[in-house]
Amino acid sequence: MMLRLPSLREGTMPSAPGGPRILLRRLREIMAEPVPAQARLDRIVILIAANMVSEVCSLYVMRADETLELYATEGLNREAVHQTKLRLGEGLVGLIGESAEPLALSDAQNHPAFSYKPETGEEIYHGFMGVPVLRAGNTLGVLVVQNRTYRVYTEEEIEALQTTAMVLAELIASGELTGLGEPGTETAARRPLHCRGVALADGLGLGHVVLHEPRVVVRNIIASDVDSELARLEAAIAAVRSSIDEMLERGDIAHQGDHRDVLETFRMFANDQGWLRRMREAIRTGITAEAAVERVQSDSRARLMRSTDPYLRERLHDLEDLTNRLLRRLVGRDMVEKQDALPDNAVLVARAMGPAALLDYDRSRLRGLVLEEGGETSHIAIVARALAIPVVSAVENVTSLVEAGDAIIVDGDAGEVQIRPPADIESSYAVKARLRARRQAQYRLLRDKPSRSIDGVSVSLLLNAGLLVDLPHLGETGADGVGLFRTELQFMIAERMPSAKDQQALYADVFASMGDRPVTFRTLDIGGDKLLPYMPRVEEENPALGWRAIRIALDRPALLRIQARALLKAAAGRHLRLMFPMVATSAEFRRAKALVEGELDYLARQGSPRPTQVSMGAMVEVPSLLFEMDEIARAADFLSIGSNDLMQFLFAADRGNKLVSGRFDNLSPAALRALRRIAQWAGAADCPVTVCGEMAGRPLEAMTLIGLGFRRLSMSAASVGPVKAMLLALDTRPLTEFLDRSLDAVAPGHDHVETLRPALLAFAEQNQIPI
Repeated sequence: MMLRLPSLREGTMPSAPGGPRILLRRLREIMAEPVPAQARLDRIVILIAANMVSEVCSLYVMRADETLELYATEGLNREAVHQTKLRLGEGLVGLIGESAEPLALSDAQNHPAFSYKPETGEEIYHGFMGVPVLRAGNTLGVLVVQNRTYRVYTEEEIEALQTTAMVLAELIASGELTGLGEPGTETAARRPLHCRGVALADGLGLGHVVLHEPRVVVRNIIASDVDSELARLEAAIAAVRSSIDEMLERGDIAHQGDHRDVLETFRMFANDQGWLRRMREAIRTGITAEAAVERVQSDSRARLMRSTDPYLRERLHDLEDLTNRLLRRLVGRDMVEKQDALPDNAVLVARAMGPAALLDYDRSRLRGLVLEEGGETSHIAIVARALAIPVVSAVENVTSLVEAGDAIIVDGDAGEVQIRPPADIESSYAVKARLRARRQAQYRLLRDKPSRSIDGVSVSLLLNAGLLVDLPHLGETGADGVGLFRTELQFMIAERMPSAKDQQALYADVFASMGDRPVTFRTLDIGGDKLLPYMPRVEEENPALGWRAIRIALDRPALLRIQARALLKAAAGRHLRLMFPMVATSAEFRRAKALVEGELDYLARQGSPRPTQVSMGAMVEVPSLLFEMDEIARAADFLSIGSNDLMQFLFAADRGNKLVSGRFDNLSPAALRALRRIAQWAGAADCPVTVCGEMAGRPLEAMTLIGLGFRRLSMSAASVGPVKAMLLALDTRPLTEFLDRSLDAVAPGHDHVETLRPALLAFAEQNQIPI
């Protein structure tokens, strides 16, 4: 936005000969000189004032407390430097800082936002032009020039000052100005930040930022030939447009779906004439094509970040993706900063990441992961838990708030991230990390103790796994075996469909790692939110209730038969435990069981080695199965409760939707009555049942499950110690009596209880049970 108040006395003044290109070259020379930071700033504002033919040039820098402090000036009173401060929205400078848009006025003093600061001596100046100093859309300061005359600033002059502000943004972001200004106050570019997100994997990680997708660093800003830079931009735009068109024409995304929608958005932006015009105009100020793309992107980001329209804010990521494609075309992929080897104490920061990408990093150096996107049950969370890496997701705009190498703390317990933490915060978290390590050491002392309650009830504590990296945790935790091995993870981290040979090799390695401990394999659970990158996406209105898990296996029996054959071969001479996910009826279970038995008969005819025993079970996740419990308990060799899906289906609340995922509590009477029903029916049929969802790994919920009658719990490795500590202090008899009284209390006039959580917490506290 550009505002002008015309006057009869207004006039125009030309810029100095040479224009912005000469200015940029001289700025680079000054920045390369070995002089103190304040002296460098003083020389820069003198240079800008001379080049812009202005009596005044001032640089205001955003402080951590969101005030704009005068850091350098030519033309105003020098004694006002580091003394004059403006709040966001205060005065013309504060207005620019708040809006992140340039402002040009021929008579500044008549503008309603004008704020006079007596110490500056600026009352004699009328012409005013100011631009925000932006980096990645964040306002780092404001650059201003002023004239005594009622000067009208041209579009070219505004462009030139914006280009100059790019160079100053790098200077501010570098941290060179640290120590200038009011003592104890950081610049906004380097200020500590406390961000809240969603905890995906618990733990504490203290380290330094490594960007998963490093930014394209534009090192060449000054153009030697404007025409050639314009030609480079046009060629890069044409190449990006062509690549988008090619992807849209490819068969695997030719139909409607999210991927196609994203690419269609890319194409819309790539053909937006306003976006292209702004980049061309930026080049004409004397900067390179890549510098122009970066500058326009920073301006666009600043506007979209401040937009109240949620649709426009969502488009920010699309525009950034397209911009990065364009920058890579211009600078070449080799110019993108890469991290060949992780530094010690690395914390990855990414917008989004798949499980395969995380596994590519050196686990021994990785201390945490921070994401802008990613749900609590996403597969990146599952892999991170297996690697014992704390993860916090849904941290808005985090990739633009950090710089590579920044100090960072990831609190996977509270879902918080500390960026560039001050010394006292860092010290506090270091103490917390030591306490956590001490607590983990205490849990390790429980490893060889039997998992038995005070009243002698034995409970099998099992691990959830899905990768070979999970299995060493068996020995570390003393777990009794693996209650859930997610076979789909092998499919999700692969670039192509794993062959029968690949699958057999993995399953054989799992058996070899288990020794004589049991492992239960879940057949391929894909669909819904679990998409394979090499399989066509099926567009569904509600994927969670759609074509997934056993439904795909029964409709595409070759998938199940190949996997079953690989499992049967790998289990030669052993006991194979196999379960089917998302079973809705006992008839579905019988059909899947028949397919596996067919593969067993095939191996018998071939004379191939076979398992000594094959047990087949069903996942209880779909509420319809609660009304066939008698049938399924007699048909299956065992049952496993997937509490995550069972609860979301029971309450019709998508666990990945923040608007509804918190509307129910899995310790509510309805949920606990459903779980008790399963335990009772399975017990009556003498059918073993395991709980392997998130509930099983939380001490309070695990305590409740034991009180309901469950004796097999499967959880992440990090949960075994806390759950065992709870179990060793538990007397199950009063707990079961309490639960029965609470769940059977339906007498008239009895107060309805929305959740038993407070009562269960009180029970644990009264009985000194650690939860």
